[in-house]
Amino acid sequence: MNPHEIDTTQRPFVLVWEVTQACELACEHCRADAQLNRHPDELTTEEGKALLDDAREFGPGQLVVLSGGDPLARDDVTELVSYGTDRGLNMTLTPSGVASLTGERVEALADAGLRRMALSLDGGSADAHDAFRGERGSFKQTVAAAGEARAAGLPVQINTTVCAETVDELPAIRALVDELDAVLWSVFFLVPVGRGRALDPVSPERAERVMTWLTTVDDEADFGVKTTEAPHYRRVALQRDGDGRTGEKPPDGIGRRLGITAGDGFAFVSHVGEVYPSGFLPEPTGNVHRDSVVDVYRDAELFQRLRDPEELSGKCGACPFNTVCGGSRSRAYACTGDPLASDPLCPYVPEGYDGPLPERLAAQGETA
Repeated sequence: MNPHEIDTTQRPFVLVWEVTQACELACEHCRADAQLNRHPDELTTEEGKALLDDAREFGPGQLVVLSGGDPLARDDVTELVSYGTDRGLNMTLTPSGVASLTGERVEALADAGLRRMALSLDGGSADAHDAFRGERGSFKQTVAAAGEARAAGLPVQINTTVCAETVDELPAIRALVDELDAVLWSVFFLVPVGRGRALDPVSPERAERVMTWLTTVDDEADFGVKTTEAPHYRRVALQRDGDGRTGEKPPDGIGRRLGITAGDGFAFVSHVGEVYPSGFLPEPTGNVHRDSVVDVYRDAELFQRLRDPEELSGKCGACPFNTVCGGSRSRAYACTGDPLASDPLCPYVPEGYDGPLPERLAAQGETA
């Protein structure tokens, strides 16, 4: 399924189900503030299968990501992958780099129909990655799991968090992504939720430079590059290529389908069944115990407003790129309490705009 080819008012490109918040790691950026033990009110196996049945109603090939915590903290994950696959869903998984991620489990998941495994690397060396993840040996486990996935014929995606602590590691991580033969590098720009509130983000100016560098990586690398919670990467790419360089409206035909944002091509179901526009925008709009996730995504007021660029305020509302970007609604919510406010990570000011500017994010000790 190609995000260019779907109507994001009717279906998300990505539906994430947080199957558990349990995890052995204590990652510094953890959105879920993961715990060692599973929550007693997690969706059961049968409730999860009912959710997957409902997700089929979005249409053929719906992409479903089983996330956490560590989804392998549940012993029914392989069963859920098999169930979703049998119903025509594209099932993917984001396990943690811990001892439970064995070659046998990777092979079983591949045999069950898993389409892709997403692994996290937040440092270019064991010392850097393990310090960020809070567990010695996580780097080694993650790299080994990538090898096991390749051996099982399972495509690998690498996820990386960008914050003040990790930003200088990006060139080394980029080399690892290549070495691990990953198909995609997903670069996540920190949103201050969960334990991530204690971390320092990069400054807007540094983020802009990182995104410009990522456009070069995307041109040169054999793997794809995408950003998470940084949709202005698309604006940076357009400006680099000369489209809209002076701030004029982007060319006709370029619209939101170039990417996804919270509530617009993206939906999230929590471990207890609450439906959010994103795990980083934890504003409940329904619960799968009583509501259809399809109906919530299509009809809930917050989802509809998030899909309408005319609802955006501040400089995001005035920006000529708001149909290709729109800013991170999750970061706006985390920083201001308003999911329709301007994204404080974006330094771009539309030509002629004289309204209020968002309070800037700045990392301690970082220069622009």
